[in-house]
Amino acid sequence: MSKYSVQQIFNYSFEDYAATYPVSEIQWKVAKDIMACKTGKLGANLSICPECDYQKVHNNSCRNRNCPCCQAVQKERWVDARKAEVISTPYFHVVFTLPAELRSLIFANQKLLYSLLHECAAKTLLELSSNKKYLGATPGIIQVEHTWGQQLQYHPHVHCIISGGGLTKDEKLLTSREKFFIPVKVLGSKFRGKFLALLEKLYQANKIIFTDSCKALQNTYDWKKFTFSLREKDWIPYIKETFNGFGNAIEYLGRYTHRIAISNARILSVTETETTFKFFNNHTKQMETTTLSNVAFIRRFLQHVLPRRFQKIRYYGFLNNRSKRKNLKILFKLMGKQKFRSRYTNMKMEEFLLKAWNINIRLCPNCGCQGIQIGRMRPQLN
Repeated sequence: MSKYSVQQIFNYSFEDYAATYPVSEIQWKVAKDIMACKTGKLGANLSICPECDYQKVHNNSCRNRNCPCCQAVQKERWVDARKAEVISTPYFHVVFTLPAELRSLIFANQKLLYSLLHECAAKTLLELSSNKKYLGATPGIIQVEHTWGQQLQYHPHVHCIISGGGLTKDEKLLTSREKFFIPVKVLGSKFRGKFLALLEKLYQANKIIFTDSCKALQNTYDWKKFTFSLREKDWIPYIKETFNGFGNAIEYLGRYTHRIAISNARILSVTETETTFKFFNNHTKQMETTTLSNVAFIRRFLQHVLPRRFQKIRYYGFLNNRSKRKNLKILFKLMGKQKFRSRYTNMKMEEFLLKAWNINIRLCPNCGCQGIQIGRMRPQLN
């Protein structure tokens, strides 16, 4: 485990941050949860051995999706469930990102434009995949929304895992070659066209909010000039990885689904006033370090808190929630078998810990008996 943590940074400096910057309701909750995680404030479980009087208190975690300490179980369960939906085709990892000029507008309209990013990425992949020139079938797509770069800067983008095969309209399975089946320039041009067309509709419907950082765009002339400049730019998606192992793509995507802006493992030092952490520099292709004041760190961290109830993981194509069960049944029949089966579905936490990580919470580490008794302790009152 890391010696330093995001929790330490919040404990030192969140009050200073809140006195300087406005804090939304969801950001308050994130900060409160992170500071309370595994401290006893959220309750605890007490393990007692009746044979040797061994006792240990296990403080409850906050389970907030922004907490770096609370993602392991959710990630393992998610990966396990998704593996049961994998078909026998290549898989590809595509990243759709947006021009930097759009960031202030997106930050001011997070829920609206994050959803638009999801929608346009999915429609681009589905429309081009349906073309017989490329695949001629409907693939399965899993998308994960991220908003950060390595130094916690604001950088909204979406990671997509797309199957290199799918269902045709007459319910046949078509499979692509092992290389990505859609030219990147075609993908980028289609994505740009869809995003800007739908963005224009939102503008015409007066659904976009303009804050100080993008206030000039309220003017029709400036808006047209702005969108024209975006049409002139090349929007190039990134084909990050290709997978031929059936389960490898989902294991790989598991790194992204429950990742937060920064893990504790990247934090190198924390003092009462500043934090140093490491990051991968995409230009030099090397790990480097940077130091921020704690207030600046918290400011960067909290800008990546997603809107309340925003669904950052979404499913499209033959994996869309409405018809996924039916589609998978057809696909597995066409393949002759289901490659993987879920291992942890409906499994209680005690059983899951034993099966996933060989952690037996009933085993006494002192005397070795299997009779550990577990009781709950109430949250500490402030």
